[in-house]
Amino acid sequence: MLKHSLTALALATCATASAQEVSADWVRAHETFLAGDELAGRGSATRDEAIAAAYVATQFQAYGLKPPPGMTGYIQKAPVVRRFVAAPPMLMVGTTPIPGLTLVRSPGGTVTGQAQIVRRASAIRSGAPIIIYTGRADDFPAAVGAAREKGATLIIGPATKKPETPWAVGRAFGVRLADDAAQGTTIAALPAAALTDLATRAQRQPIRFDLPFREERAETSNAIGYLPGTDPAAGVLLLSAHLDHLGIEDGRIMHGANDDASGTVAVLELARTLAAGKPMKRGILFGAFGAEEVGLLGSKYFGVHLPIPVERIAANIEFEMIGAQDPRLPRGALMMTGYERSDLGERLTAHGARLAPDPYPDQNFFRRSDNYSLALRGVVAHTLSGWAVVPTYHQPTDTIAAIDFPFMTQAIASLVDPIRNLANSDAAPEWKPGGRPKAD
Repeated sequence: MLKHSLTALALATCATASAQEVSADWVRAHETFLAGDELAGRGSATRDEAIAAAYVATQFQAYGLKPPPGMTGYIQKAPVVRRFVAAPPMLMVGTTPIPGLTLVRSPGGTVTGQAQIVRRASAIRSGAPIIIYTGRADDFPAAVGAAREKGATLIIGPATKKPETPWAVGRAFGVRLADDAAQGTTIAALPAAALTDLATRAQRQPIRFDLPFREERAETSNAIGYLPGTDPAAGVLLLSAHLDHLGIEDGRIMHGANDDASGTVAVLELARTLAAGKPMKRGILFGAFGAEEVGLLGSKYFGVHLPIPVERIAANIEFEMIGAQDPRLPRGALMMTGYERSDLGERLTAHGARLAPDPYPDQNFFRRSDNYSLALRGVVAHTLSGWAVVPTYHQPTDTIAAIDFPFMTQAIASLVDPIRNLANSDAAPEWKPGGRPKAD
């Protein structure tokens, strides 16, 4: 009898230890489902996105997580408005149409005014509604980030070699929260000759951009689970990712295996392993947000409709594209956007996390992921990424075939103990002087 009891205890102990370890099999299984053909690219605010959210929610429930305080279930729905092209986009300077326009992103509508013409992102000034950027094509993303930060609503720069999806009549092109009247930013590109012509004419004449649209109502879905802590006064951590991607473009599924099924898998595996361990002082919210690709909409809605007071959130760690290793980072490390803004990275690395500062500060990644919605509300919030400029980014090649599963699995596993330590800590991460972002 004693022998059988010891054998049963040993088996139970092994099962418990295994449950608390990140599983390579589960990592691959979740990736295979989320990035599979059946979910058709998890387009923002679509039925496919809702299915992905339902999958994440059922996993949370299976792990023993609870619905967040004030919620009766694991799904938070956000009403959105989807826009469709009603007529071809038009760019004019004075009364002259400018041909060759390629739209990268646009909320639709009309933008008019005098343009500021710049060759460097640092030259962009506040208050100019239209920016014409004539510098190096490789630096256009940095100019876009600077122009958006300065409040521009139309940014035009050099065309890249990548062919863009035509903005044909009837195409769905934009989603916004139903209660958000913000205009948003149009990003467009022109071939070199047309851009030069535009910049020359715009010195003397105003510019007009017009993209007529029609609208219809829809919903985006956030999946939220809650692991209660032992001390309600200690606050909570938020571990999050976005679960949507680009859907189908030009008849091809944009699988989004790295962007950001990989981050969603990290949230799932951390939820499973942490829930299987000993209760921690701080509670943990696990979130998978919808409609990130069309403007961080799911996290913006969550940030305004929090299930707990914002003051109780000690920190937010977002996971974005952790399925490949950036050759510029130390081996096995993840980059943290805005590392220098707070002491969160230092707290995590002190307990074994392999993190490095963002090697691409000119790309403004800190404000381009879901962490930013919480950071604007004062929460110390950062994104962890394996390779932010991976060649498969927003390409049909972002499939599970391009995922580095050993790296991804080890990256998730390396954060279990640091996060557990942070959840049991009495101290909360803090912004460094000047580190907290301000609303635009």
